[in-house]
Amino acid sequence: MTTTNAHSALLAPFQLGPMQLPNRIVMAPMTRSRSTQPGDVPNAMMATYYAQRARAGLIVSEATQISPQGKGYSFTPGIYSEEQVQGWKQVTDAVHAAGGRMVLQLWHVGRMSHASFQEDGVPVAPSALSPDAQVWVVGDDGVGRMVDCPMPRAMTLQDIQSVIGDFRHAAANAMRAGFDGVEIHGGNGYLLDQFLRTTSNHRTDAYGGSMAHRSRFVEEVAAAVASEVGVERTGIRLAPFITQRNMNCPEIIPTILHLAKQLDEMGLSYIHLSEADWDDAPQIPEDFRHALRRAYSGAVIVAGKYDEQRAERILKEGLADLVAFGRPFVANPDLPNRFAKSLPLAGFDGSTLFGGDARGYIDYQSYSS
Repeated sequence: MTTTNAHSALLAPFQLGPMQLPNRIVMAPMTRSRSTQPGDVPNAMMATYYAQRARAGLIVSEATQISPQGKGYSFTPGIYSEEQVQGWKQVTDAVHAAGGRMVLQLWHVGRMSHASFQEDGVPVAPSALSPDAQVWVVGDDGVGRMVDCPMPRAMTLQDIQSVIGDFRHAAANAMRAGFDGVEIHGGNGYLLDQFLRTTSNHRTDAYGGSMAHRSRFVEEVAAAVASEVGVERTGIRLAPFITQRNMNCPEIIPTILHLAKQLDEMGLSYIHLSEADWDDAPQIPEDFRHALRRAYSGAVIVAGKYDEQRAERILKEGLADLVAFGRPFVANPDLPNRFAKSLPLAGFDGSTLFGGDARGYIDYQSYSS
């Protein structure tokens, strides 16, 4: 079918590992907190939601906890129980039937959690340092609220190996659930990001101190995951420029570039940059984008308040291979078609982002003239 944007970089195909993507438009991971309770189980409504958006070149699932310990927000799905695996199978079957491709984002929140989610009431982290942040928790009254994170405890070496094993097991479960690959969540102030930064990692053992030591945990998680699903089906999300949640580390950029070189040697399929998306966030320096390209030869996905024009520009400049869209995909399940035909975009209802029912979730319509 002829489109009005025949020369669009966004609409060009792309080979991502074994996946032939029909376009370079990625549905970004977005927490929606619609899983079935108890058990944090993916359900038929989630299958409908993702299948509606299967025209994306690639769908990255909402962040999905690898274990009960890895949970930080109410009603987010997991990938550690058999019921969860079968729930996700509904989702991947629906997406594939609609012609889509989908990877599962593997998540451990570390200190970004709440006592009510933890067996002993205490989240884990590289070091016993507060994130000075809040997470969304649904109380006994059924109402979700932002509540303070408690002080975490520092992980032991045994804890670290246990979590690496949880990532490995979750990756294997993701493939059993029918996903086309996995994305490791290494950004936004969650556990892997906490290991990377001097502001959250005060360890003096092999997992703290130097850049090489601070990146060790992330590298070992990536190796464990890739051993289950293959490096060609493994990506990672990183957030170099986040400063909130007590993550303003002066050494994070050289650390991320060091890590990127290690991941490149490993052969990891892609790096997904979560760029700061608040209104007054700093622009990502061009020199960082060029340095990342020098350090890492795999695909680069960017995400963070991109519109169609910014997305076209960064693709044509060669500084990214794919662009992820979050909120625009929420309100526009047919987003690639709207870009292709220069159709107007619908706005979304922010009050329905987290939790709730079908309203503001699967009732957004495709464009009709």
